[in-house]
Amino acid sequence: MIERQRTSSRVVSRTPTRTPTRAPSRAVPPQGGAELPVRPDAGRCLVLAAVFVCAACGLVYELELVALASYLIGDSVTQASVVLSVMVFAMGIGSLLAKRLRCRAAVGFGVLEAALALIGGCSAMVLYAAFAWLGESRSVLVAFSLAIGVLIGAEIPLLMSLIQRISRRDAEGTVADLFAADYVGALVGGLAFPFLLLPWLGQLTGALLTGAVNAVAGGAVVLWLFRRDLTVRARALLLAANVAVLAVLALATVLCGDFEQAARRAMYGDQVRAAVHTDVQEIVLAGGRPGPPDLYLNGQLKVSGRDEHRYHEALVHPAMRGPHTRVLILGGGDGLAAREALRHPGVRSVTVVELDPGVARLARTDPGLAGLNAHALEDPRVRVVHADAFSWLRGAGFGAYDVIVSDLPAPAFTASSKLYSLEFYGLTRGALADGGRLVVHAGPVLTRAHTYWTVEATLRAAGLHPRGYRAEAGAGPARLRRAGAAPRDWGFLIAAEGRAPRLGLDAGGPRLRALTTGALAEGARETEATRPPGALPPSTLVHPRYGH
Repeated sequence: MIERQRTSSRVVSRTPTRTPTRAPSRAVPPQGGAELPVRPDAGRCLVLAAVFVCAACGLVYELELVALASYLIGDSVTQASVVLSVMVFAMGIGSLLAKRLRCRAAVGFGVLEAALALIGGCSAMVLYAAFAWLGESRSVLVAFSLAIGVLIGAEIPLLMSLIQRISRRDAEGTVADLFAADYVGALVGGLAFPFLLLPWLGQLTGALLTGAVNAVAGGAVVLWLFRRDLTVRARALLLAANVAVLAVLALATVLCGDFEQAARRAMYGDQVRAAVHTDVQEIVLAGGRPGPPDLYLNGQLKVSGRDEHRYHEALVHPAMRGPHTRVLILGGGDGLAAREALRHPGVRSVTVVELDPGVARLARTDPGLAGLNAHALEDPRVRVVHADAFSWLRGAGFGAYDVIVSDLPAPAFTASSKLYSLEFYGLTRGALADGGRLVVHAGPVLTRAHTYWTVEATLRAAGLHPRGYRAEAGAGPARLRRAGAAPRDWGFLIAAEGRAPRLGLDAGGPRLRALTTGALAEGARETEATRPPGALPPSTLVHPRYGH
């Protein structure tokens, strides 16, 4: 039996074996991976590097949308919530859609990255254009959040397919490496946006450069590392698509300055005197010479040269009735509140706490704005401090100022809501001298009564006794008049310890252009008529209550 098996084995071994004739095929590397121009370990590292770069670019797109929407629309908490929630939802959709592309992962990833580079890179410019020419950018914001989210969500599944083509060993370790590279890339992108891209390049150019980096990283992985997985036609089309995307981004970068000027003309009219991007905001001075300028902060009208005296007279002069040797102005870097305070005899010092040095710099150097504030910031009695008002008050000491003027933007559910919080007014109360008064700009009374009376309730909770009044705005800048904007009003609250101050004007004070004692009394009656029934809760740092 054994001998027969050996004989049979020898016979079989001598029988020639015919192999079917076929065309030469590509070399197949070990572990069933793809044929690469580099060793598998190097290819794996290159794919992980692409994950790192793509994650950094993706987070920059998210932060850029949040930041620009907060600048243009306001209400940073809402804009961040909308962008992040919509984007995360869209990433889930993108992950599901990526399953259809796994059979052609290299081509799919190449197309996806080219599209992401174009859409993400141009998103800031398109969002800014919608705000400038259409006046509405929320729908554009949602659309870009959806599109970018879908594309980012499809990245990881496709990259997982590509890295498995290199080596199928240790699937769990591969997943860990992919997510580690993704998270570290997100960290670098998140830090690069506020510390490098935004201060050095700005919103628009920073987004365009990020798109270019995204396109180069995605194209390099597909067109070089996995080029043998592509047909000649696919390689040519992907190369042409990436070159076209880079050309569009480069052209947009070259034209970025002209685009910004055109957008400003659409928003502010043909006569833009100055436009400055600071670390805090965009500052624009507009209006024809030699007339008074209009001041815009992040696209929102802050000061109308035609009627700013109505606002600043109503803000400052009622609080100056009584001792006013030392005056503190929170905000007011334009120098206009300081101008009104300096008109009163007996004022020995005015301290202006302004967060943005760019505003105070323009208030000193721009001829139109410096003329409008009567060069108040150059007065030797005036000291300008560049700091956050909340932080500055915490270290300012107590019992120092006869008058505190809170010349801040209208309260809203934003980062600035802390300047209308119970904690902030507690600090402000501590900085008042005996018999001192605090006056607060609390937003419009007629259109946002709930917000206005929430400020009043917050002042009461801080141990102050407020009294409300309002002032009617004038015609405003020509651009708003042409657009048929609704009439504006300003709401104010004057408060003190012990009892609410009596409304009136200093008998020995300056002659005013618009404000009278009768107008103050009428404004107080109109304001009281808007008081909502019941008590409102105060706004705090951890529970801001200002609506939209």
